[in-house]
Amino acid sequence: MSAVATAKKTRRLDAAPGVLGNYLKAFGSTLPAAGKLPFLPGGGGPLPSIVLEVPGLQTDAEHLARYARVCGFTLRDTLPLTYLNVRAFGVHIALMTDPDMPFGPVGLVHLTNAITQHRPVSVREAVDLKVWATGLDPHPKGRTLTLHTEARVGKELVWSARSTMLRRGGATEGDKPKAVAKPAAKPVAVPEIPVQSTWRIPEDTGRRYAAVSGDRNPIHLTSLTAKPFGFPRAIAHGLWTKARAVAALEGRLPDACTVDVAFRKPVLLPTTVTFGSAVADDVTHFAVRDRKGSDHLTGTVTAVAAPKKTTRKTPARKPAAKKTTTRRTAS
Repeated sequence: MSAVATAKKTRRLDAAPGVLGNYLKAFGSTLPAAGKLPFLPGGGGPLPSIVLEVPGLQTDAEHLARYARVCGFTLRDTLPLTYLNVRAFGVHIALMTDPDMPFGPVGLVHLTNAITQHRPVSVREAVDLKVWATGLDPHPKGRTLTLHTEARVGKELVWSARSTMLRRGGATEGDKPKAVAKPAAKPVAVPEIPVQSTWRIPEDTGRRYAAVSGDRNPIHLTSLTAKPFGFPRAIAHGLWTKARAVAALEGRLPDACTVDVAFRKPVLLPTTVTFGSAVADDVTHFAVRDRKGSDHLTGTVTAVAAPKKTTRKTPARKPAAKKTTTRRTAS
């Protein structure tokens, strides 16, 4: 686990937490003066210094099959690269609705998501999940926080992710960033990405993904529930769009890689979008776009070095000492 997480207090959960009760807390945090209630988030202070841990998480074959169907993956003996996102969702909501959180999860805007698969994870392996938050960094439209997730098999780190989200609203005086000189970033050559396929995304996609992921945010369910939040129709989950793109690249992903995406604009349901990818300097670039060519999602796939396995060295055996024998001679 990272140095940031090791400095926090770990709270161990016996099982992945249910979502319904925490959703009630999430929407309760939007009520006036909710931050004054001891059981709801929203006090506006710093991020809580905690890590939530769920040990020994097993894969349910039926749940995995439903996830594969809604996202377009082929069932294999290893987990889809994005699958542990949904297994961690209940833990994310539990952390985001902790009473010490400065605000609840309702209204957060997903900006980016990066997943690193250090090696394929077998469907038969039990994983230990850890989740924590960092950030409250200034942003032109408010403040951002980042959720970190790690999955380990034993002591081996096999999968990790980070999701950065925006909380709209003015930054406080203490949030103003200090001027720090940064080295100029090396320009990244983005190739032209041709259209390779067209996806017709039905109106019920948000409800189908919500049933699998547990993420029943009203903006994803129906036009009626999305309109109070400023959307003319329901929008697809950003992590569904990422999963669908990763499924389109299935078979071309390195065993150890990072898939990093930026969410550019919502996918209003129903709709038709295009998908394409191109490779430049050993990096796969991909994009999901509307019919006019405007980006919904852009991303990259980069191979990473698989973590070295530590092996216990067996000390070299010393050669056995030669036995000396004394011959007796008859006298």
